Amino acid sequence: MSAGFQEPRAATDGLDLRVEFRLQNLSGESWDSGRGFCLGWQLFDPETSLFISEGDWHRLPQPLPPEGQTAVSLHIPMPPEPGRYHVYISPRSDDEGWHYLKEWPFLLVSSHVEERRCSVEEVEVATRGSLRRRELGYKLGRAFTEPVKSLWSNRSLIGSMTRRDIASRYRGSFGDLLWTLMHPLLLMLTYFFVFGIVLQARFGQDPSRSGFVLYFLAGMLPWLAFSDAAARAPGIILENRNFVKKLLFPVEILPVNPVLAGLVGEGFGLGIFAFLLVATRGSIPLTALWLPLIIVPQLLLTLAICWTLAAVGVYLRDLGQVTGFGLTVLFFLTPICYPEASLPAAAVPILSKSPIYVLVEAYRAVLLEARAPDLQALAALTGLCAAGCLAAHAWFTRLQRSFADVI
Repeated sequence: MSAGFQEPRAATDGLDLRVEFRLQNLSGESWDSGRGFCLGWQLFDPETSLFISEGDWHRLPQPLPPEGQTAVSLHIPMPPEPGRYHVYISPRSDDEGWHYLKEWPFLLVSSHVEERRCSVEEVEVATRGSLRRRELGYKLGRAFTEPVKSLWSNRSLIGSMTRRDIASRYRGSFGDLLWTLMHPLLLMLTYFFVFGIVLQARFGQDPSRSGFVLYFLAGMLPWLAFSDAAARAPGIILENRNFVKKLLFPVEILPVNPVLAGLVGEGFGLGIFAFLLVATRGSIPLTALWLPLIIVPQLLLTLAICWTLAAVGVYLRDLGQVTGFGLTVLFFLTPICYPEASLPAAAVPILSKSPIYVLVEAYRAVLLEARAPDLQALAALTGLCAAGCLAAHAWFTRLQRSFADVI
């Protein structure tokens, strides 16, 4: 059973909307207003699909047989409130209700009200299924564009807040900004002393102590940038609660700040590493030019984790402690301060799927082994992290509506 809408057109006069068309009976039954058949219209918000109002039902002047047609003219008063509206025009009957709910075609009039005047944007024949597919495509499109649009439009604010974040972390201390360099350096020296000197760990490619230092530092470079941002993410919204309650502030940029601050710290670490590489080996391999390609999935991964942890951290205040423990476990499961050969053979196929594992291997390949990274693994990681980043942004955006109420 179905209905056809031929030659639809719409005109407006102020807030009055008049829609004319020819209704065709494509069903196998006669449509008789005496038996409860009629036409009606309903008004919806196109952004939320919420029902707004319903108009009077229009009864046919005479029964409409199968394949028959009749001219219909409907007068629809539009609300004075400015905004976009969808008008659904559909047959209905007393025993079956609105036929568009049964996937019958209906006439969709897209309109816009501004300054107490209505204008028609489009008149089309649609079904609920076509609208669902269109809405899904719209949401998917927004999922892809919204994170990029938000980051780009707020790039100046992100830059200034990242600079302020880096400066404020050590403000008032004797070392001041020098701690941005000293903190990762002291951490690296601690691990080197434990694993390189006390435990005598060595990497098979270079059994010397200097070789251990280089392999260890190459693995620490992506880890420090990732772990520092992830450790701070659960509390980043609570630390900046004064911004959350400002209606016009883009809250989604707050987790971006520790990501960029971690990248700045990694930049200092790369400077130290380059100096040691030149001092011990005489040069930096040309394969280091692959490094920007490796940093892309690293940034996407870190951003996805930070958006997720920042959103959940508002509701679970213990998440910071859990994250710290999880990062410690992840560090020792990744061959950063020991060679891959030290892992149990049965665990390697599982642990090698870790994103951090892939990044560590890629850093060592381009900086120490003068070869290109595993492009297949890197491409898969980039795609996975990009999808995770989009999903994390959507999750954060959905939860942020109630941040002010929880905080």
